[in-house]
Amino acid sequence: MVDELVLLLHALLVRHRDLCIENNRLMKQLRLLVCERAILLRQVRPPSCPVPFPSRFNGENARLPEFIVQTMSYMLVNEDRFCNDAMKVAFLISLLSGEAEDWVVPYIQSDSAILCDYRAFVEEMKQSFGWYDDEDDDDDN
Repeated sequence: MVDELVLLLHALLVRHRDLCIENNRLMKQLRLLVCERAILLRQVRPPSCPVPFPSRFNGENARLPEFIVQTMSYMLVNEDRFCNDAMKVAFLISLLSGEAEDWVVPYIQSDSAILCDYRAFVEEMKQSFGWYDDEDDDDDN
């Protein structure tokens, strides 16, 4: 029985040594793969956004068209970030300051439905800050 235990112990030690050798080989391979991944990640950079981040809007009437175009362009090239109207309106609100920020506070406080309707929100901004479409001007003539 002792001889059987010695043989079993010897077999276990041999198996343990083989597993340690295999484990060391796999760890070395893993280190090489991690280093290779790090090198590849340094080589691959995400493309930069072709549209600059929009400027803040403080309520200055003459800047509203520029603000709307900037934000619309930015949202178009980053459409995965702005998947619904509420996200678009929230983005616009985050860029408001001064008089424009004061203007939007009542909408936020009343949890207005306009906060979930991008087109309606932009139209409300146009009316409040004095930007009238050319179509409106043509009707006056």
